[in-house]
Amino acid sequence: MKQYLDLLKRITSEGIVKSDRTGTGTRSVFGHQMRFNLQDGFPLLTTKKVFLKGVIHELLWFLAGDTNIKYLVDNGVHIWDNDAYRYYNELCVRHGVLPVTMEAFLEAAQNRVPSPIEGYTFGDLNHVYGYQWRSWPCAEKGSIDQIRQVIETIKHNPDSRRMIVSAWNVAEIEDMALPPCHVLFQFYVADGKLSCMLYQRSADTFLGVPFNIASYALLTMMIAQECGLEAGEFVHTLGDTHLYLNHMDQVAEQLSREPRALPKMKLNPEVKSVFDFKYEDFTLEGYDPYPTIKAPMSF
Repeated sequence: MKQYLDLLKRITSEGIVKSDRTGTGTRSVFGHQMRFNLQDGFPLLTTKKVFLKGVIHELLWFLAGDTNIKYLVDNGVHIWDNDAYRYYNELCVRHGVLPVTMEAFLEAAQNRVPSPIEGYTFGDLNHVYGYQWRSWPCAEKGSIDQIRQVIETIKHNPDSRRMIVSAWNVAEIEDMALPPCHVLFQFYVADGKLSCMLYQRSADTFLGVPFNIASYALLTMMIAQECGLEAGEFVHTLGDTHLYLNHMDQVAEQLSREPRALPKMKLNPEVKSVFDFKYEDFTLEGYDPYPTIKAPMSF
């Protein structure tokens, strides 16, 4: 993962200090690209342990078109809890409802407790990634399943330059718990291999980017398997690429570590559709990371 470590070095040496919506402050650069050949191994960072369980469950959650955190919480994944709770609190203010505590909120989401806010279910995030990927609203067609559509195009018209999935629905940005950082991704077929390029408008480089690399690399492998292709490259294109100022000590620690060999990701070959994968269908082999480096999240 030299590509990622080089990015950390670039931000620390060239980055401009900027303010941000969280009040934490960042050091950032604008415009960066990394390429990962998926034939060389699964691009899971080895200079700190990555939360692979979270990567897999979040991706399955997206692919299911789900936008409620219940599935994630039920499986011990809490990466969306704060966004869901913040969205709930915004709705409480709007509707004049007294909010419950975070603990009570998560319990209500898990147990499907009725909400006092009309049209809202505890744990909802509104129209975030899964909804846009699988149910993009369309006046004429009702909705568009972009994932199914792009898979059919890969199978039947692999030279198309329109194999794109977008999450940036301008009409619905203000109603989302979090406007999508992953704006769109595009597929490309050549020499029997499927490649994917993600454009990410905003990149939390220390905490988020290693997770994102693994997620879209895995998605590429899953779609390649359904389409009878090998996995090619994952190309990660970043807009505002930043390190939060309270992550700089952790970055220095990570840069002091020597990268280790990449692991291998094995997919259950019996699964023929991306929508049929379960957590148990993924096996990671040869992952030998350094210990986790904890860092605060900014909201």
